[in-house]
Formats: sequence, structure tokens, C-alpha cells
Amino acid sequence: MKVITVTFNPALDREFIIEDFQVNKLHRILHREDMQMSPGGKGINVSIALAKLRVQSVAIGVLGGYIGRVLLTELSKLSPLISTSFVHIDHETRENIAILDPKDHTITEINSPGPTVEKRTVDFLVKRYQMLLSRAEAVVLSGSLPPNLGGEIYGMLAKMAKEKGKQVFMEITDDYIRSAFDIQVPNVIKPDVRQKAVVLGKKLISLEDYVDTASELVSMGAEMAIISYQIKSDIVATSDGVWIISTPLEIEISNLLGAGDAYIAAMVYKRLTCPNCDHLEVAKFGYAAALAKTKKLPKEMPEYNEINECLNNCEIKRLR
Repeated sequence: MKVITVTFNPALDREFIIEDFQVNKLHRILHREDMQMSPGGKGINVSIALAKLRVQSVAIGVLGGYIGRVLLTELSKLSPLISTSFVHIDHETRENIAILDPKDHTITEINSPGPTVEKRTVDFLVKRYQMLLSRAEAVVLSGSLPPNLGGEIYGMLAKMAKEKGKQVFMEITDDYIRSAFDIQVPNVIKPDVRQKAVVLGKKLISLEDYVDTASELVSMGAEMAIISYQIKSDIVATSDGVWIISTPLEIEISNLLGAGDAYIAAMVYKRLTCPNCDHLEVAKFGYAAALAKTKKLPKEMPEYNEINECLNNCEIKRLR
């Protein structure tokens, strides 16, 4: 096992492909291939993407009820490279719905909040995490938290990992960043700005806003900060400067589901397999993975050769 992925708020994901999707209208799905059920939650998605890159991981977190059992069953079918160590509770794991419309180029997501998690459950999960750390090289902390938890838990897990010399990757919303950073700053931070372009409490509008904020995250202690910008670009900041990565290719918006998770997994892969690669190389490989993911409509993660083919379509420009 090389990587620990932590998913406090897993979900059983249901994706529906519906052309010309409209609200207040009955839609019938005629083909089974236009609907899919899969284990989800950002950390679990990263484990699935890592398996495509032949990297072993252990997915840990909290699962509950019938939905949790279905999720675990489906996850166990995907790859022998994914092992699990979830803490089980009685309350039901959430379900998320995504409606992909390739005709109108839209993606509509409905994400549930998930169950509350008692302190003893969190303590039990932390003990499992601590035991697994000795066998890991990297940790991925990503996704939403149950309603009663705050970003402090991410900071605590990051601190435990960094004290043991492990690489820590975070993809979390702004709701958790400051409280996590107050305890421990990760090696790599990729704020999740899908729902709202707000980082460190600031609304990001201009390119300069993105550049300044990515730089600020680095000044707070991150080795690298990456912020998605206008769908097809990313701002990458390190102590050496700030760059924008983009592509001349058109991006199909309805194919974006899971692209961020492919990005994180590919960066982890690159860091583990090329420890001497500079941060920009790591970010470029992550961007290429996200780009490769957008060539697939369902939540299917890319293979190494598909990522490699996309590297030639990545353009990097220094901004600062």
C-alpha cells in the first residue's frame, strides 16, 4: 500500500446521461448504458484513479447502513489494488446524483449532506489512519465532511502524516481551508472551487485574483497550490513563481465529472514515481490526466497511456 485516501463523507454516485435535459419535465432513460451507479466521494474516486495507474491504495472513511454496504460491495469489484478500512455506522451513507447532458453541454449535480458522525467514530478512524501511516508514502485528504465536522480534522490528519514524512495532498472547499491550515499546511493544495470561486474567504473574479490567492496559499506554507480557472485552465503557484496551464482543445463540460479526482491521483502518481520531478512537471501530469478524463463521458478514470497522449496538448505560460 502506497497511498491512503480519506473519505469522511462517501457517496453512492448515480450518473444519468440525458440529452436536452430540462427541469419540470419527465425524462425516460431508454438505454442501460446511459445510467451508472458507482462508489464515490472524492477520496474514493482518487483510489479508483490510482488503480488505473497501477498504484496501490487503501481507502478509509465512514460508511453507514444499506447504502454503505452497497458502496463497499461495488468498490471491492473494481480493482485488487484498492483495499479498504472503513468504520461502519448505522446512519445511511449519502447518495449523489449527476445528470450529464452532452447535447446542451451541461452537468447538473445534486449532492446530499451525509450523516453526522459521532466523536468516538472519528477517534476510531484516526487510530486506524495512524496505524496505516507507517506503510504509506502519501496521503490524500479530499471532499466534503459530515455536517458536524470542521476542517480541523483535515489539519490534524495532515499533521500526523507530515510528522512521519509523508506527502500530503488536499482538495477541499474554502469552508475547511483556514481551519485545516491553522493546524497543518499540506504539501499540495487544490481548492475545490466547483460550487463557488471563493478561496481564503475571497471571491475570485479576475485572473489576478487567482494568481494572488494561489501565491498566498504558498506563502502560508504549501509547496504547490493549484486553482482551476475558467474551466479549461489552472493556475499553479510554487515558491519559484506562478504559471497558467491550459489547452487549445475544446473541453466538453458534461465530461468534467471526476476530472479533479483524476488530477489529484495523477499528481500523486507522478510524485511517487518521480521524486526528483519539479512541481510544475507534477502539476502538468495532473492537468493532462484531467484533460484525458474529459474525453470520457461517464465517471471513468484515464489510463497512463491516455494521460501521456494528452501531455502534448498542455500549454504552460509563466505569469509571475
